[in-house]
Amino acid sequence: MSQPRSMPAQSQDRMPADEYKMEPAPDWHPRHPGVGKLKGKRAIVTGGDSGIGRAVAVLFAREGADVGIVYLAEDRDAEETVEAIRAEGAKAYALRADLGRHDDAFRAVAELTEKLGGLDILVNNAAMQWNAEDIRDISEEQLRRTMDSNVMGPFFCTQAALGHLPDGGAIVFTASVNAFKGNSHLVDYSATRGAITAFSRSMAQQLAPRGIRVNCVAPGPVWTPFIPGSMPPEMVEGFGDHVMMGRPGQPWEIATSYLFLASDDGSYFTGQTLHPNGGTIVGS
Repeated sequence: MSQPRSMPAQSQDRMPADEYKMEPAPDWHPRHPGVGKLKGKRAIVTGGDSGIGRAVAVLFAREGADVGIVYLAEDRDAEETVEAIRAEGAKAYALRADLGRHDDAFRAVAELTEKLGGLDILVNNAAMQWNAEDIRDISEEQLRRTMDSNVMGPFFCTQAALGHLPDGGAIVFTASVNAFKGNSHLVDYSATRGAITAFSRSMAQQLAPRGIRVNCVAPGPVWTPFIPGSMPPEMVEGFGDHVMMGRPGQPWEIATSYLFLASDDGSYFTGQTLHPNGGTIVGS
């Protein structure tokens, strides 16, 4: 799919935003034929309705996995993702839930695991962000919502999944380049991504005796609904132009890191972070 090098100005008035409203549409389509890297596996991808989550869900399906996605309220995006997963010949299920609430997270994991017939891979990807130039502009409500979505949700989903994941399973978290370099406009979001990085490393240590590998992906600027949903039009215009490669990443370019970590290709990786970020050099 052809993409402009520099993104045009646009915005949406809600978070999470809708992928179907974005122009140009994010490119989530897998690039290569599947070779069965996840044949017979069952995966849950949170935030799987759009953006990176959609790209991961469809790529996993192409490699043989049946996939359940969890989303907050973006019904049209979720329906399109389910159709794309099924077009790859895999089973697909979608479930609405607010994962920042303990009972919703446990219900979502239990219901999708039952529909899938088991669980082998958990991708903790759902998150939110809002732009704020001054920390004093971040309300308590916004801070708690960001923490609920980006920290509590992955925590609860991991707790819920551990009763279903077999020894040798895999968990992959989404963090961000901002966990490593910070971001003056995304202070609360960056703090949650730092928390997720530490959480993933801690869980890798705790679950190593069971052979469950736990890793993280820390993307740089990526063209997803996050961007028009959290930034004013003037910040969206030219989004990602500042990185070494001179453009934002597309979701399909990030999804390959998740496939690597979830499959046997990443069998000697645990407690690690991959950095598909367009050339930003950060500590690992």
